[in-house]
Amino acid sequence: MGKMIEIRWHGRGGQGAKTASLLLAEAAFNTGKYVQGFPEYGPERMGAPITAYNRISDEKITIHSNIYEPDYVVVVDETLIGSVDVTKGLKKDGAIIVNTSKSPEEVKKMLGSFDGKVYTIDARKISMECLGKYFPNIPVLGAVIKVTGIIPEEEAIKDMEGSLKHKFATKPDVIEGNLKAFVRGMQEVQG
Repeated sequence: MGKMIEIRWHGRGGQGAKTASLLLAEAAFNTGKYVQGFPEYGPERMGAPITAYNRISDEKITIHSNIYEPDYVVVVDETLIGSVDVTKGLKKDGAIIVNTSKSPEEVKKMLGSFDGKVYTIDARKISMECLGKYFPNIPVLGAVIKVTGIIPEEEAIKDMEGSLKHKFATKPDVIEGNLKAFVRGMQEVQG
């Protein structure tokens, strides 16, 4: 199998980690890549930890299991860092993207012995400014696009606009706010 990128998402129910992983899979598929995007649930309730996964490849994907050694880990809720081993299995040359107002250096200290790359995005600030509510998944997804380079940014923006228009056809203000949040996620990721 050719170059395949594997991503593991950590979030809490209701924060949109599953939705973001599925949007990423859809966008990558639309650029001609082979994809997988799937969640893994514990207790299905708001606020409970959830994990979601993506595999993205230029060639057919023949693996059908959870991801144990991801290239990237995305942490949508930084409070999970203390209760979930978010760096477990993360490849040495991999990277972690964390939704936080902290700097990458501050987060690196929180991760203990993890020696890989750390990126941060303040999705709360972006979401509140663009949407007036806290929906971290779209700005975090923008950061993931920027850090991984899986999809060219212009194609990702165009695809996200199409997805949002489909999902929120009767709410144009929601489309505009989410698109701004997505672009800002790409622009404001640090690391």
